[in-house]
Amino acid sequence: MMNYEIFKEIVAEKIKDYLPENLSGMDIKANSTQKVNVALDAITLVNNEEGQKISPTIYINHLYDEYKRTEDLERCLSNAANLLAKGYADRPESIPNLKLEEAKDSIVFQLINTEQNKEMLTDMPNRSFQDLSIIYRWVVNKRDDGIESTVINNSLAKTLGVSEEQLFNLAVENTKRIFPPVVKSMTEVIRDMFMSDGMPAEIADMMIGDMPEDRAMWVITNQNGINGAASMLYENNLHELAEKLETDLYILPSSLHEVIAVSVNMGDPNELAEMVAEINMEQVDLQDRLSNQVYHYDKDLRKLTLATDTPNKRIDGIVAEVQLVYDATDKSR
Repeated sequence: MMNYEIFKEIVAEKIKDYLPENLSGMDIKANSTQKVNVALDAITLVNNEEGQKISPTIYINHLYDEYKRTEDLERCLSNAANLLAKGYADRPESIPNLKLEEAKDSIVFQLINTEQNKEMLTDMPNRSFQDLSIIYRWVVNKRDDGIESTVINNSLAKTLGVSEEQLFNLAVENTKRIFPPVVKSMTEVIRDMFMSDGMPAEIADMMIGDMPEDRAMWVITNQNGINGAASMLYENNLHELAEKLETDLYILPSSLHEVIAVSVNMGDPNELAEMVAEINMEQVDLQDRLSNQVYHYDKDLRKLTLATDTPNKRIDGIVAEVQLVYDATDKSR
């Protein structure tokens, strides 16, 4: 099996051979691009005659994962070419011609980790939320087989003529409509999984058993399960759950796609944060991680705050070194 660097070179060199004939004159542009939490190697299909029309992009890192599973280079190249061709056929109008009126109903928000994405955040409208940042995406297409969206960076925001405040106000309404929030107990989630595999409801109920609501874990996400952690921004969902359990809540960031809510009676927040960090490092892909901290929701104040302040602010396993500060008047040095 070839290593990643060789694979990357071969994909960039050979993928044009797998494109359909009508795209044979297109150019392939390979570059590194900053995505949420990680930098990825990208390949973009470009038609220089179309100016700045939006171009489809795929990521070599994801292709390499497929190659490692199948060890079938031909299949990987063919699948990648098909994705590029489909993306080219479905691409929207060029960004320079995009008007706010055309995009305003498709602007949504996403939660990402601030410390991990400092560099990327300098190039896009955003607002702080605890140790996280709210960024904005334009949903280009939403289909049964997936969602196509692009981050709204400073350039696109300028093209649309929209401020961060306007983006936030649009996203608050659109996100709730396009990606309706969902709050389910973990037992409900497991039950649904069993039944989707064909298990009768009676057997699923018997296997899961009963659990007191205030001892259960509750999944907060959206109907699509994509970037669903942003659903915790809708405070009324947290309030309804807290009222139901008759306790404050701890919110555990499971991933970009969901968070877990539990009663504060379930444990110490610092111990819960240790568990979150361990699961992040061992079970969650870096590109899907949200935070190593735990949050506290006060049901009476109706306010969400940080419950922990652990030193591992980054989510890639790197802990920032403590910076020493010296007193200029100290003569003992």
